[in-house]
Amino acid sequence: MNVSLIQTTLHWEEREKNLSHFDTLINRIEEPTDLIVLPEMFTTGFTMNPEKVAENWNRQTLAWMKKKAHEKNCVITGSVAVEEEGKYYNRLFWVKPGGDFSSYNKRHLFRMAKEDQHYATQGSRLVENIKGWNICPLVCYDLRFPVWSRNRFNKTSATWDYDVLIYVANWPEVRNYPWKQLLVARAIENQCYVIGLNRVGTDGNGYDYSGDSALINPRGEIISTMKAHEEKTETLTLSKDHLDEFRKLFPVGLDADDFKLL
Repeated sequence: MNVSLIQTTLHWEEREKNLSHFDTLINRIEEPTDLIVLPEMFTTGFTMNPEKVAENWNRQTLAWMKKKAHEKNCVITGSVAVEEEGKYYNRLFWVKPGGDFSSYNKRHLFRMAKEDQHYATQGSRLVENIKGWNICPLVCYDLRFPVWSRNRFNKTSATWDYDVLIYVANWPEVRNYPWKQLLVARAIENQCYVIGLNRVGTDGNGYDYSGDSALINPRGEIISTMKAHEEKTETLTLSKDHLDEFRKLFPVGLDADDFKLL
C-alpha cells in the first residue's frame, strides 16, 4: 500500500486558502497512492473559535475531499472543525474514491488549550480497510492515551484490530520530544505501522510547529525522510509481507491482556 504524507504550513482560520493550497499539493503527487493524509484541522489550524470557522459537516470541505479522492483515485483523510445539531466537533473524515465516507470525532480533547470547552466528542473508534489493510485513524492528543489506541489481538481468529495506526495532528514544537517518542512506542506495543502527520509553521496564537511527521514500522524504526520544519509531500510504501512476517516471528499478541474499550 502506498501512502502520501503532506507536511505543510496552514493559513490561520482561512478555509479557502487552505483548500487551494492542498489542492495544489495533492495535484503535484505523481506517484500512484492509495491514501493521502492531511493534518488535524487542515482548513483552519487548531483554533478554539469554532463559532467563527466551523462548517456544517456535509458542506464545502467534505465536498472538496470527495472531489480530490475521485481525481486521485485514493482515500483522503484529515480532520476539520464542524458543526452538527448545535455542537462543534474536531471531526476526522475518511473519504473514499467513490464518494462514500466515514468519520471519527476526536476522543481526547486537549484541555490545556481549552479544546474541551469548545468542542464535543462522541462515537467510537474507527477502523477502515484499504486493499486488505485495516487502518485506525486518530487525532493528535489521542496519541497520549495507549488504551484508546490499543491494537487488540483476537486469539481465536489470530487477527488484529488494525495494521496501521494514524495520528493527524497540530502538535507544537515545544512538545515534539514526547510526540516522537510516543509514535515509536505506539508502533512497538501495537505491532503495526504508525503514521504521525503534523503541520509546520506558526499558528494564529503564536505557537510554532516543527512537523516531525513520520512513518514508523512495527519494529519501531522510522522509515520516512521528512525533516523538521520542512514543507514536503512524501509517498511511501508499506509492506504487508513485512508486517505479517514480523508478527509471526514475534507473536506478542498471544500474551496480551484481554480488555474491552467502552
